[in-house]
Amino acid sequence: MADPPKPRANSMSQTSESSQTAAEFIREQLHLEAEAREALPYQFDTCTRDLGPIRQALFSCLTCHPPPANPADSYTPAGVCYSCSISCHGEHTLVELFGRRNFICDCGTTRLPEAAPCTLRVNASTGQKGGVTGEEPAASNRYNQNFRNIFCGCEEDYDAQQERGTMFQCLGLGTVEDGGCGEDWYHPECLVGLTREEYKKSHEKPGGEETEGAPKKAMTGITKEISVTREETPISEHTGERRPSIVTAIAANNGMDGNDVAAEDGNVDEDDAPPPPGFPDEDDFDHFICYKCVAAFPWIKQHADTTGFLAPVFKDATLNTSATGETSVPHKTANGESRKRKAVDEEEATQATPMAPPKRQKSEDPLSTLSSIPETRSLPITPKKQDPVVPRHMSLPPAPATTTPFSLFLKPDFRDHLCRCPSCFPQLKPHPQLLEEEETYEPPISEDGENGAPSAGTGSILDRGEAAFSNMDRVQAIQGAMAYAHLKEKVKTFLQPFAESGQPVGAEDIKAYFEKLRGDEKGIQEAAGGAKQSRNEDEDDGGDNRREQSGY
Repeated sequence: MADPPKPRANSMSQTSESSQTAAEFIREQLHLEAEAREALPYQFDTCTRDLGPIRQALFSCLTCHPPPANPADSYTPAGVCYSCSISCHGEHTLVELFGRRNFICDCGTTRLPEAAPCTLRVNASTGQKGGVTGEEPAASNRYNQNFRNIFCGCEEDYDAQQERGTMFQCLGLGTVEDGGCGEDWYHPECLVGLTREEYKKSHEKPGGEETEGAPKKAMTGITKEISVTREETPISEHTGERRPSIVTAIAANNGMDGNDVAAEDGNVDEDDAPPPPGFPDEDDFDHFICYKCVAAFPWIKQHADTTGFLAPVFKDATLNTSATGETSVPHKTANGESRKRKAVDEEEATQATPMAPPKRQKSEDPLSTLSSIPETRSLPITPKKQDPVVPRHMSLPPAPATTTPFSLFLKPDFRDHLCRCPSCFPQLKPHPQLLEEEETYEPPISEDGENGAPSAGTGSILDRGEAAFSNMDRVQAIQGAMAYAHLKEKVKTFLQPFAESGQPVGAEDIKAYFEKLRGDEKGIQEAAGGAKQSRNEDEDDGGDNRREQSGY
């Protein structure tokens, strides 16, 4: 007699509070896939190694190649492309390096261990995709300290969870081998000669809060500016409503500095810290060249504070503060009035009464005056010799006479003001980023299921299933469709009572149903016992245990 079925204890269909319907699950799955496409908008099914040396976004894998504890120890860095960072190193600890020029992906080369092969390229020995290891890395690749997660001249490890503020990437005139930085990232305070501790103390809020009715602190000539990002922060879900950035408040000259706007916000974060004294406003420059690259290529120093270039930013806080004070703080007279304002007022008063044209005597008749002018004959005009074009570098001032390292900040149109004469062009040619704007390679956008066919591994589960189904053999596709239709009818019959009663389907219900479909452990054992008994009977009959395959 068969044992009675045991009741399921703590059935999910009875006690679960987190159960969901199929429609809710599909809706949640599509939402998660949409978020994934937003975070990773590009396709990641093709390695960029076959494209050769290009400027592209790079990542350094610290799991495959952890840096040594002692920075002085030798280290073999490696960089992988965007696609390999997801497909081959998706579960590893990565350092985002952003754009690097003339780089070929190191995934699948001897710079990375064989335990982490490239899964996107075709293996030459097997002819199959994936399992690529041991290839020779590109000799043209150049590396710097960023590949071991060390950034800036302060040589600090970058912690994305703890780091606050904005870092700026050098245009990178020189590699590390040339004495440059190799497109390193810098803290603003380190560029102006402050330590990170000094900078943090300089913008810490005072302990005491101002009470109502207390006189407000008068604004001085030097104001603090907050310019962490060029983008304005959204206030709410409506994209049209945006909170003005601190830079906007200062540029509008509305009497508020960065601290006032941050105080009104009520949520002061270290991301809103003001830039250090002497550091230019973010809207005033487009690129910058660090003091290492300037020192490695001293011919660029002559462009400091010329058209297209801002004044030099010294790696000395005292020099930057004095230079800022000379230009921004006006001198005041004994009675408290600004000399600059007084001079402007006098100039405006002078311009307010322009000189009147010379008066003509009443006795003069204009017509008679014109008739009395003697007639002149026109002489042949001889073309004037044009002055020879003076090279632009001849009008540049001498380089700053100082031994203090300094960085250069470049305006968006700086390329239009570089001299390209025969003597200067050889200096620019090794640096194509100075001649024209660089383009950073971006993989194709990963389209969703509604707008186009996504790449492998980037579409939804439904899209990927349909793609695999369309690539099947015709016989397999027909068999799969028939099996799917058969299973669909069975599952529909199973779910019908739950739909009619409104009872949620629990995990235990699903598990029990599919065990019944494929046979539970007891059923499998009974089937195995029946097959063994059948074989024993055949042996007793003297058969050879062979079966003929029936024809069609």
